[in-house]
Amino acid sequence: MTVSAGSRPSSRSRWTETVRAYTRPRTLTMLALGFSSGLPFLLVGNTFGYWLRDAGTSLAAIGFLSWVGIAYSLKFLWAPILDRTVAPLAGRLGRRRGWMLLAQLFVGSGLMAMGVAGTGHGLAALGALALLVAFFSSTQDIAIDAWRIEIAESSEELGLLTSAAQLGYRVAMLTTEALILVVAEHLSWPVAYIVYGIAMSIGIAATFFAREPQRADVVMEEKQTLTPLWSPRGFLDAVIGPFVVFFQKYGTFALLMLLAISLFQLPNFVMGPMTNPLYHDLGLSKDEVAAVRSTFGIAAVFLGIAAGGFVSARLDPRLAVIVGGTMQIIGTIAYAILPYNHDIAAFASVMAIDNFGIAMAGVTLVAYMSNLTSLGYTATQYALLTSTYAWAGKILKGFSGAIVQVLGESHGLMTAYAIFFVGAGLIGVPALLLFAWLNARQPAASTA
Repeated sequence: MTVSAGSRPSSRSRWTETVRAYTRPRTLTMLALGFSSGLPFLLVGNTFGYWLRDAGTSLAAIGFLSWVGIAYSLKFLWAPILDRTVAPLAGRLGRRRGWMLLAQLFVGSGLMAMGVAGTGHGLAALGALALLVAFFSSTQDIAIDAWRIEIAESSEELGLLTSAAQLGYRVAMLTTEALILVVAEHLSWPVAYIVYGIAMSIGIAATFFAREPQRADVVMEEKQTLTPLWSPRGFLDAVIGPFVVFFQKYGTFALLMLLAISLFQLPNFVMGPMTNPLYHDLGLSKDEVAAVRSTFGIAAVFLGIAAGGFVSARLDPRLAVIVGGTMQIIGTIAYAILPYNHDIAAFASVMAIDNFGIAMAGVTLVAYMSNLTSLGYTATQYALLTSTYAWAGKILKGFSGAIVQVLGESHGLMTAYAIFFVGAGLIGVPALLLFAWLNARQPAASTA
């Protein structure tokens, strides 16, 4: 059947449909859940490091404390429980929403406890609370990611929900990078953490507003009937099944795909703990950093998300991640400029390049990974993929402060920072080469 030129939708009508798609209740819910997912991430990561540096903590200690984020890299270990059980006390909301709510309550309480404890009770106590927040934050991510994939009724809607999730996530990260500095500067770090713990109520409200993915529930109920979790066969299916199915689906390429994913965001992870200490050591005020992040930074994030969505829609997923990864490397290396020129114009330019690259890389990677999961194992398989992309970076970033300190002894602190950021960018090159190899050798249908 042919479509006449007059019956084709105009560019204006397509734009209207796009706007309507982003204002659908489900998309708005995903936006709020993405915000809830992104809110704790930097509060136990880079922003946590800023607080510690303000309190006089050494760079080496800041780097080592960043290891609390390893919880995000191990979440595939408990993801099978979220796939096959309902949350205690909150199970009436359903499998996905119940675990969301339980995790959100613990995250919010943990952040407020960090604010109450402060650094006055010692780094061990504060680090333990940060670890608690990281564990339940990663648990929240498992449930939200599974909900996003399972609730989508088509690949187009999955792309839409992924964009909304990334947008909410990046907005949360910007507020925990920028707005929190204003609160910390004019009130205190403890007050800032208490405020952000209360802000988790946004995610809690979205959880009540969301609905359970019925199609996935049918599959999981059948599994529970035929192979109960605590039976030998059910336990093996929950724990081993997701990995067996994944490796059966992608064959000999599976390990190389996981390796490429694990190397992809090394620049972002490794450089992360040292950005805020760099700002501190350059003498930039919290108000200056917050002002640039909330203007140039947030604009660059929005542009990066849009660019990532565009290339993911237009290109093969493996080509899209190469484009996104290249921009991420450029953004990381750009930080080497600041030790030698850190006026506001240079700082804003570097911040914009970095935020654009990170946002674009994040969207292309999430789009790539979301298409690799199988219904019935969504939470565990996606947790495996997201853990894979995080574990190497989470471990290596713990040494970032020690590396800068050692380089500083022989080259001076500012030169050490410059060398560090160039090196952090270049370690992302192997992932791009591996994705390029996969693109040349792997059948296109394997990632459809």
